[in-house]
Amino acid sequence: MNAELLRIVDAISRDKNIEKEAVFHDLELAMISAANKSYGITEDCVVSIDRISGLITASHNGRAIDMKDLGRIAAQTAKQIMIQKIREAERGSIYEEYSERVGTIITGGVVRYEGGALIINLGRTEGFLPKSEQIPGETSHHPGERLRAMILDVREAPNQVKIVLTRSHPDFIRRLFELEVPEVAERIIEIKALAREAGYRTKVAVSSIDSKVDAVGACVGVRGSRIRNIVDELGGEKIDIVRWNESSQILIANALKPAEVQEIALCFELGRATVVVADDQLSLAIGKRGQNVRLAARLTGWDIDILTPVEYNKGLDILEKTLKSIEGVEDVLVEKIMALGLITVGDLEDVGSDPLVTELEVDAPLAERIISAASAAAVRMAEESAAAAALASEQAAAGVDNDAAAPESDDDADRASVSDTSESLAEQLDTAATAQASTESADGTQELS
Repeated sequence: MNAELLRIVDAISRDKNIEKEAVFHDLELAMISAANKSYGITEDCVVSIDRISGLITASHNGRAIDMKDLGRIAAQTAKQIMIQKIREAERGSIYEEYSERVGTIITGGVVRYEGGALIINLGRTEGFLPKSEQIPGETSHHPGERLRAMILDVREAPNQVKIVLTRSHPDFIRRLFELEVPEVAERIIEIKALAREAGYRTKVAVSSIDSKVDAVGACVGVRGSRIRNIVDELGGEKIDIVRWNESSQILIANALKPAEVQEIALCFELGRATVVVADDQLSLAIGKRGQNVRLAARLTGWDIDILTPVEYNKGLDILEKTLKSIEGVEDVLVEKIMALGLITVGDLEDVGSDPLVTELEVDAPLAERIISAASAAAVRMAEESAAAAALASEQAAAGVDNDAAAPESDDDADRASVSDTSESLAEQLDTAATAQASTESADGTQELS
């Protein structure tokens, strides 16, 4: 009996990941509760279990008792308390174990769906993958399927520990790179920045601390083997690996690839980068539904505005003319203002006069006149744009009306043509009939004569 007790304690400790001392302590408490059930809770009952031999000793008011004599009800009480204590200890063990693993990838088997959420068997417990943390567009998973996910959060809920998993979090990509690319796991290659739209596209900026290791090439792998494994795990999500650079201009150009960039103007006051691309590169730089430029902006931390050369030069020309029309503004000051990344009068209005005074050392009155002129020019441009849009709308509406009226004119012309033809044909028939009548009359006269 004593040896069997030790084996049971050892099995519970191993299977539930609970310390043996905690199991012994819970058993003693359960037995004390059983004794109190028999003798009353006010009585002084003591139970101890020898950790080596498994021998149970119990006393009531200093008098030794045999636990077997307590009866069936006391035994049932001890059983229920023991089960409750072990479950509490197991929940504490699970919470402690998985709390330390938050942010790591775990693999489990799909069990079932519950209201759109996916329940995954993790071994000792189950994980909860909410609909919001699943990859959009990913095909339904079937029971028994092995699935990778990252532990996002561990919460203590009534009677259970809730382990929240994720597959849509950007850090899930980071952990996959650590699994598939040894250089990332060893910190030879560092993931500097990451921007993701789960299920569609991800941009990752990487750099290497070893000049002999190509960061981009190592992440891609031989013939794309490493990146292919990650893409397959994500269900075909596109991944762009970008070479990191401390220069914001170079980093922005890299982030917007595959589009080719002609020029980049940085405005630190507005936190904006104006990127000039050729007309044939515009749609490529913006991407489908603006996805490429949006991810590039999040990756680099800059608000990116993409313009064509015509739009860029037009803004600069208007800004230059506006500034030169102000008394006291010289060409050197115009160039300095443009060097701040201000390419339109609207930009100048947005930043205000403070940067002109503090950075360019412009007199406050002149700075105020510059901003006032820029504001007036911006208003004029807005009015002209609104008028042009209204005119284009009117012309488009007039074009629709003309198109609608054109078929009616054609029909009228066709009807007039048919009418004229009918009248001409009728006249021809009348003439023919008159001629025939005359001929018949002449013939009749000849016969009478």
